[in-house]
Amino acid sequence: MTLRRLLPLLALLALPAGASVLGQERGARPAALDPCDAFQDRGKAAEARQCYTQLLRASDMATRAEAWWALGDVKRANEVFRDAIKAEPENPELRVRWGYLYMQTHQEGEALNLFSEALEIDEKHIPAKLGTARVFAERFEDKAQKLVDEVLETDPDSLEAHMLVGRLKLEVTKLDEADEALDKALELAEAQQRSPLELYALKSSVDLLRGVTESKWTRTALDYNPRYGEIYSIPARYYVITRRYREAVELFAKAVQVQPELWSAHADLGVNLLRENRDEEARRHLEIAFEGDPFSAKTVNTLRLLDSFERFKVYSNKDLTRLEGKEPSAEDLAKPTVMARLHEKEAEMLKAYVLDLADESVAVFSKKYGFEPDRPIWVELYPDHDDFAVRTMGMPGVGLLGVTFGYLVAMDSPSGRKPGTFHWGTTLWHEMAHVFTLEATNHLVPRWFSEGVSMYEEWEARPNWGEQISPDFIHAFHEKKLLPVADLDEGFIRPSYPQQIAVSYFQAGLICRLIDREWGPEKLVVMLREFAKPSMTTAQAIRTALGVEPEEFDERFKVYLNKRLGALAEKEGLEEWRAELKKSLAAGREKDWAKVIELAPKAKELYPYYVESGNPYVLLSEAYEETGARDKAIAELEQYRDQGGRQPETLKKLAGWLEEAGRRDDSIRTLVDVLYIWPNDEELHVKLGEQLMAAGRSREALREYSAALAMGPIDKAAAHYRLAEAYYKLSDRPQTRRHLLYALEAAPGFRPAQKLLLEITKN
Repeated sequence: MTLRRLLPLLALLALPAGASVLGQERGARPAALDPCDAFQDRGKAAEARQCYTQLLRASDMATRAEAWWALGDVKRANEVFRDAIKAEPENPELRVRWGYLYMQTHQEGEALNLFSEALEIDEKHIPAKLGTARVFAERFEDKAQKLVDEVLETDPDSLEAHMLVGRLKLEVTKLDEADEALDKALELAEAQQRSPLELYALKSSVDLLRGVTESKWTRTALDYNPRYGEIYSIPARYYVITRRYREAVELFAKAVQVQPELWSAHADLGVNLLRENRDEEARRHLEIAFEGDPFSAKTVNTLRLLDSFERFKVYSNKDLTRLEGKEPSAEDLAKPTVMARLHEKEAEMLKAYVLDLADESVAVFSKKYGFEPDRPIWVELYPDHDDFAVRTMGMPGVGLLGVTFGYLVAMDSPSGRKPGTFHWGTTLWHEMAHVFTLEATNHLVPRWFSEGVSMYEEWEARPNWGEQISPDFIHAFHEKKLLPVADLDEGFIRPSYPQQIAVSYFQAGLICRLIDREWGPEKLVVMLREFAKPSMTTAQAIRTALGVEPEEFDERFKVYLNKRLGALAEKEGLEEWRAELKKSLAAGREKDWAKVIELAPKAKELYPYYVESGNPYVLLSEAYEETGARDKAIAELEQYRDQGGRQPETLKKLAGWLEEAGRRDDSIRTLVDVLYIWPNDEELHVKLGEQLMAAGRSREALREYSAALAMGPIDKAAAHYRLAEAYYKLSDRPQTRRHLLYALEAAPGFRPAQKLLLEITKN
């Protein structure tokens, strides 16, 4: 972010319309504020400002703090709240109100601390519990629902609690339950003479998710308060959660038209315009948001991200052949366009691999799902994980490797993770599948099915691609924590235990594989088409596409899992595997290779999918190598590779052994596998290039030598000479001569280059 945006931290924040929307349930506020709140609630900004200004002279510190807050001076409000709490240290209401101030200035951690302090003063304090629930809800934590339920047991007429229930149900698209909670909240608002504005916005959100774009609640809210921008921005949030970013842009734009000082809507509009690759418009709204609210990390970080784009290069699949010295064919030019945005420090090395894999995925998915992209697909790779995290901001979930916004894919680049911890190839394939499931359904597909198809397509892409079934998933299966298919979206949006998102990914992928294996892959396409219909539920799609009830499907899935997991389907199996692996590893540490060879096969048999650190394949390979059985050592590492093992050094060792054994094609295949895990290895590209040249595959070798040169090798003469050899084999004399001259420029006495230059000059 450029320094000119760093203004003094005196935000001109407008208190969201309807300051008294829930009366005392967000902490008691002095009665002197009521007339001012009434003006604010009806959109009478000038009258409200005059009213609040008069209260700045009030003797009551809580009143002054609220008045400063309402007038947009959060710094002064913060100072007065601090003084008020010093004067009344046992007042939980003041801490709750101060907590909401921190929430508005994007400091949820501090807000949570203040709500906790209020509960220490009064453990039954409902506003503090509801404030805590609000923070948890913003973080997509399941604890929000538990707190709300606790409040409703104590106070069944809590308006804020019913409204929070409505919000939580909206997020998982349980629209009937959301409607019920919000209708109850509206009854309470009328009976208690509370502002209904936020409830109108939530009711409009329900309509929106049901496909009703012209909701009566929108007009009702604007009749009540013509300047209430959140009637658009609150429903837009649910569009974002359900990944309907283009529609969200339209609503956020309406929000800032109605309420130009609604800084959060400007920020969200900017973020979502950026997801649509409308960079300049995005910057304009983000800068407006920053001018009004400099406290927002989302705004600041996104502006910094936009500034960083100056250090990225952009390539097209239509230009790739030209970059490699060929003219594109008519077939090349007819392909859907893929654009790659890559950081300048690795762009030249990565571009060919990224664009080729993206091209391949488009061809596969277009044919399989009957959908042709109608605009360019952008693929962005970020070497700095923090930049990628900013790009994905606002998405529920943790530990993301990639994210798709429709025709835009963003992900970590290989250098954004440690070698062996990240398979960038399978991640890109996964995200490209999302392009098709999202766009083919106009983003109506439920999250579980889109993620499930992407997981399934990873496994289908290559025999050793995709994530392997994890011990966490097996444990969740044992503990009966897998969700019914009709409720599976909840596992992605609001997890109830730490590993549930990852578990839900596996469950969704395995469900799609079950559908493929038992009903046929065409049924996945049928389901996708069903989900393109507005308001289609998972239960309805399963009945229509598969001809079974969701409950029957769940039972068949259990049978499938029992068969797939084998001995691991029982708790004892997982415990036995852990015990056998532990004994095997202990023998390995003692270098008792005979005992390793005796014990490790049992661990491998029990859990063949386990290829993480301490796996039996690598252990057995070492044992066989140490006892002189190279063939068996190779066989173990081949199994490790084929099960999805990802340690680059281990796979490079296997490739070397295969080459020594005269199995060049298998060695090449293994080195290619490493490219999709850790391509930031000059030696890898050189070795693969040499083997490809020996196999007569000069065009492929050219790519590897080009990648090695792009990495800035120390020995530039040798790097250029290798390229000259590849071009020579391809009968491209101008390029051969060019690279020979570069080689001799770097090392004038380099004999091989002199010799080849003399040869092509004679001919």
